[in-house]
This record gives sequence, structure tokens and C-alpha cells, in this order.
Amino acid sequence: MATIAISAQGLTKTFGDFTAIDNINLAVEKGTIYGFLGPNGCGKSTTIRTLTGLLTPSSGRVDVLGLSMPQQADKLRLRIGYMTQKFSLYDDLTVAENLAFIGTIYGLKGKQLNQRCRRQLETYSLTSLSKRLVRGLSGGQKQRLSLAAATIHQPELLFLDEPTSAVDPENRRDFWEKLFDLCEHGTTILVTTHYMDEAERCHRLAIMEAGQLRADDTPQNLMANMGVNIVEIKALRLRQLKAKLVAYKQVRSAAQLGVRLRVLIYQSVAEPVIWLRQQCPELQHAELEVVRPTLEDVFVSVTGEHRP
Repeated sequence: MATIAISAQGLTKTFGDFTAIDNINLAVEKGTIYGFLGPNGCGKSTTIRTLTGLLTPSSGRVDVLGLSMPQQADKLRLRIGYMTQKFSLYDDLTVAENLAFIGTIYGLKGKQLNQRCRRQLETYSLTSLSKRLVRGLSGGQKQRLSLAAATIHQPELLFLDEPTSAVDPENRRDFWEKLFDLCEHGTTILVTTHYMDEAERCHRLAIMEAGQLRADDTPQNLMANMGVNIVEIKALRLRQLKAKLVAYKQVRSAAQLGVRLRVLIYQSVAEPVIWLRQQCPELQHAELEVVRPTLEDVFVSVTGEHRP
């Protein structure tokens, strides 16, 4: 039986009349990467702050690594790492000085602190930058330093709040390789993102909207159980075609991708290609193909309202 690192039941957080987290349930297994996918303002960051004990829930129960939050938050802090969305280290210190300072906060000292700092510099390709002031680093270098600092004390659980929002695709890919290395050695990771390709890398994924969990499963299961079929259409006058198709109740959504129109059709339509040709005589000689779903399709199918 899997061991649970994070458990939340009925978790709700309100600020006055605003509900930031609306009665969500979570179960994050140890040694996995669990993702929160959703747009800005959907409640991802508030959820992380509540799970770490920084915020007190308005209602519900939260247990993290066997500790009740926020009552036992002080005991939890030395066992977790937290990388915030905004870079939070010191620009007027060097890379090495930042690592040593954060290590000291986590109780490291002497030979152990020196060894950990050296190891983090090597692991995150920062050795050649160790004497450079942080203010002169690039976005990708700052990201690697943040991760090195957040893991210098070898935490059991790592919280990452949109950690790759300010870096280029190559640095994002390298960053995720480091996360899988950490996971391989037993670290549990909860990461928020609004990038679909990152979400697909997670072992399990929750999709959030307006403080609610709209879906929670493995990316593969989410894509397999969407309740829609996807048809790509290559035809003329795609803008007019889209306007026509989204008016049908059988169509969940449609979006143009270059010279193709990607149409999500509810599975109540047994033969979506035949149905499309029946509804649109102009498609009789067009190219139509049923294609595999993506996480973007999943996100569209479980969030928002159907809008013609």
C-alpha cells in the first residue's frame, strides 16, 4: 500500500467573501511528483501556503508527513523545501554565500555545511559561478540556485510554486531532469504550473479552477477518460467553420492550430467524422482525422463553461 505524504480533506480557505480554496481533497503519495495545473489566480499558491502551514485553513483537515497543519508547522519546516514563484535569495551575496546562509538556517554547520554547499554547487552546475554576486545571474542560473538552496538540507518533501515561469525551454527541461533525480532518491515533490508540457511529466495531476479541483488522476488516465473525441479538420475558411461548429451542443470546443481546426466532440456522438460531414456539407471533401488527446484538451474539457 502506498504511503501518503500529503493528505487533505475538505480543505477550504476564504478571505472575507472570497473563496480561494473550495472544499478540496488531496492524497499525494511519497516518492512521486504531483502537479497542480491551472491559470493564475485559481488557488494553486494559496493551496501550497496552506499545506505548508503558512496559512490557516478556514475549514478541513491537513496532514503533511504525519503532522497536522498548521498546529505542527514548526516541526515540518526542517523536513520540507519551498521554492517560491518569485526569486527570494539575496542579490548582494554571492552564490556560495547564499547557499551557506540557507544551509545555516536549516541547522547545518561546520564540515557538513561545507560538504553540502560543495555538493549543491556541483549538482546544479554552479561551481564556476560560486563567487559571482547573484544580481548578475541569468534567469536560468537563479532558478538552479533556488533549487539548490531549497534542497540543501535534503528535504523529504519539496514544494515548488511555478518554478519555471521565468526561464527558457532548455532551462525548463534541465530543471525537470533535476526533479526526476530528486524523486528517484525518494523526495516527494508538489509543483504548480500552467505549462501543459510540464503537467504531462507529473506522476499525478490535479487541475484547478476557481479554487476547485476539476480533475485528479494520472495524466494518461485524464487523457483517456475525457468524455470527448478530438477531430482535426483541414479545410478552407476555418474561422467561419469554427463559429458554426461551436453552436452545436455536441461540440465541447474548437480551436485553430495553424491550418487545422481542432474540435472536441462529446462521446455521445458515435461517429464524429461522419457526424461532422453530415452537419457541414462543405466538409465532404475536406481532410478530417481523429487524433489523440492532449492535456490541453483535458483542461478545456473539464474547465469553464460551454460557450458557442
